[in-house]
Amino acid sequence: MKFTITLFVTVATLLFFSSCSKDVEEYNKPAVYWYGKIIDSVSNGDLDKADDYYTSLQGEHIGSPLLPEATMILAIAHMHYEEYLLSEHFLNEYIKRYANLNEKEFAEFLKIKAKYMALPNPRRDQVLIADAIKEAKAFKSRYPNSMYYSLVDSMLTNLYLADAVLNETIASLYERIDKPKAAAYYRSIIPAKWINWDEIERANTPWYKEIFEGDGTSSWYAFLIPDTQSVVSRNTVDEDVKDSNETK
Repeated sequence: MKFTITLFVTVATLLFFSSCSKDVEEYNKPAVYWYGKIIDSVSNGDLDKADDYYTSLQGEHIGSPLLPEATMILAIAHMHYEEYLLSEHFLNEYIKRYANLNEKEFAEFLKIKAKYMALPNPRRDQVLIADAIKEAKAFKSRYPNSMYYSLVDSMLTNLYLADAVLNETIASLYERIDKPKAAAYYRSIIPAKWINWDEIERANTPWYKEIFEGDGTSSWYAFLIPDTQSVVSRNTVDEDVKDSNETK
């Protein structure tokens, strides 16, 4: 009986320490060790671990020739898994620390692509659209002979269209809350004069999104809102009243 209890305690202790040993923090490893761990984690889709191993590689081997490649691998991996902010973080790190002229061009192209792919719904992020347009225009100016020029140009055209749709959506909102001047201002913004906007058709909103978000011009719950001035426009000066008062 005592032997059985002792054996049970021994086995339990071994299992406990073996399970704990997996969580023991690793440190003081060669650069190739951390690089291998990064590759294994990316291959398994565990980007959190890959980021941790990258931190160890960068912390213990700041001058390692493996760092540039590891940085680019993580940038592309995060983009593949639609983690665009993290992808941009690693691309910025790559451009700032490691890239030569040709590599910088490629990394800047990927940054624009990350911003572009982060916009599945252009009505949700005005700042991101503006930043993407700014960076795409700068890329075209900086690299007029780039092999990525046509791709960036296509993305920029779509970004202009997204910006126009967003401005029209904002204008429609201001119309609904009785702000005609604001609506006119947003309709006067033409992001690209060379585009024939009369030929542009508004993208169709999927029905499962339209239920909650509307189609960009109105919402399904609009009939529930009283037909009165909103809090925003309550203190707006009525132009007709203003003009009549001035003539008096």
